Amino acid sequence: MSEIGRYPYAGITSTTDYFKIEIFTVAGAGTTGGDLIKVAGAGTTMGAIYLPMPSNIQDGNSVSYGEEQLSYFASEGLQATADAMNQDIGKAIKGDTEAINAGMTRGLELLKKKGFQDVVIKSLAADAVSIFGGNISLNSLLARESGQIINPNLELLFSGVTLRTFKFSFKMTPRSTTERDQIKKIIRSLKKNMAPTQAEDFLTTPNLFQIKYMKGPNLHPFLYTFKTCFLKDMSVNYTGENVYATYHDGTPVSMTMDLTFQEREPIYAGDYDKFSNDETDPNYRGVGF
Repeated sequence: MSEIGRYPYAGITSTTDYFKIEIFTVAGAGTTGGDLIKVAGAGTTMGAIYLPMPSNIQDGNSVSYGEEQLSYFASEGLQATADAMNQDIGKAIKGDTEAINAGMTRGLELLKKKGFQDVVIKSLAADAVSIFGGNISLNSLLARESGQIINPNLELLFSGVTLRTFKFSFKMTPRSTTERDQIKKIIRSLKKNMAPTQAEDFLTTPNLFQIKYMKGPNLHPFLYTFKTCFLKDMSVNYTGENVYATYHDGTPVSMTMDLTFQEREPIYAGDYDKFSNDETDPNYRGVGF
């Protein structure tokens, strides 16, 4: 893989720990339905950037959960409706009056169950009062009358996955013209590859980034692994010491580059099975994702 730039220029070697950013094009860019490439798969490689290990290395994994309520009355009504639909909807669509009557009968039987009639009446009464400006709910009406409310059967339910975001900050202080040129190439390359390309009336997806913690030529044996990412945000402070100061050629004496990457795919349990737990195995990945 070709090298785009490195900083510090002489400080990253085959025996040191460092942070690697590989840049790839998007397979099928500019065509309908193109799939994003896997790093191990085919695709155009734009090169790699080598940086020192960032400070404050940490990861965070999360999934989404939400509070859901399903009272006994709602559960019974839901079950009765589902039963009616499963058994009768096909016949009802065809005009089978016997099937329609059977569904209505099940609904009436539900209303005859203990407590259902009273709850329905109070619910309708609460709705009627609200029309005239009253702020009365079914539970508040029940609480006033009997000191009880409907048990909501509150439960925390899984609702979805999330995408991980990673933020890194790099302090860069060029100590030679070589390092000055390397820093300029790194900043320019990151800016260019995170930007979309314009093709007449369309915009093409920006390039992909594969970020890695490295130890010499191999992945770091302990730290976590990343899936392919997009570079969502980049900022450079050219007054790294909060004071404007440059060399004779205008190069800032200190700069801070902040990068925010976001993975393009969620983490699934099966992803961990792709890695080996044997440290001697080239497919070993420490703590995983």
